[in-house]
Amino acid sequence: MQDIALICERMNSPHSSEARLYALIPCAGAGSRAQTEQPKQYQRLLGVPMVIHTLRAFEAVPSLTQGVVVVAPQDTLMADVLRTHPQLRFQVCNVGGATRAHSVLAGLHSLAELGARTSDWVLVHDAARCLITPELIQSLITACQNDTVGGLLALPLADTLKSEHNGRVAQTLERNHKWLAHTPQMFRLGDLMHALQQAHDSPQAHSITDEASAMELLGSQPKLVESSAQNFKVTYPQDFELAEAVLSTRHNKAMPSHKE
Repeated sequence: MQDIALICERMNSPHSSEARLYALIPCAGAGSRAQTEQPKQYQRLLGVPMVIHTLRAFEAVPSLTQGVVVVAPQDTLMADVLRTHPQLRFQVCNVGGATRAHSVLAGLHSLAELGARTSDWVLVHDAARCLITPELIQSLITACQNDTVGGLLALPLADTLKSEHNGRVAQTLERNHKWLAHTPQMFRLGDLMHALQQAHDSPQAHSITDEASAMELLGSQPKLVESSAQNFKVTYPQDFELAEAVLSTRHNKAMPSHKE
């Protein structure tokens, strides 16, 4: 694993105009809210593990150089899944940690060991957002590839927003200028590595729920790129049925019609 001081020193070099694109899919969590017998990324949708739908979307992005799927050290199932459903630009890294931030930071180190530079872009994406499309991924890349910070897919808040106290409404909050953070989130490898390391050592570490929040702690303002309502995170048992329905509709639309 590369020394963080050396990586931070390299961060001071100018960003390359030929920065490459990498993907990082954290998959070390158990997904207990999904109430599945196995981690939810392995739950089958249309007969295929959910994570494979996610990886296929990234495989369809021509500019992607390589990707890693970060799983827990004891996870042996992901390697079997990728042998059965090969995704040629992805490899499994058994370096996942106790939190998302730990897993992403370890995955960034793995990408660096595979040859990614600090100036290269990394797209971090939730495996459970299995309805992501190549078009949405490309829209983020196009919007951020010349940005000084990077950004994330997000959705403007449409519903009325309430705060709660003891199970009752405490206040109605202003919803203007509020967005729901989605993934992928796209940042330079060196910048994100530095941000996550600094966040880990900060009293505000508990507030780091995504990569953008780590960047924000350093004073950066990530770019918001409009997402789709279909790019939701499969979290609860009922979400699986909805995700499968969307995938089925897409599959049927993609099938050639046979007219008499």
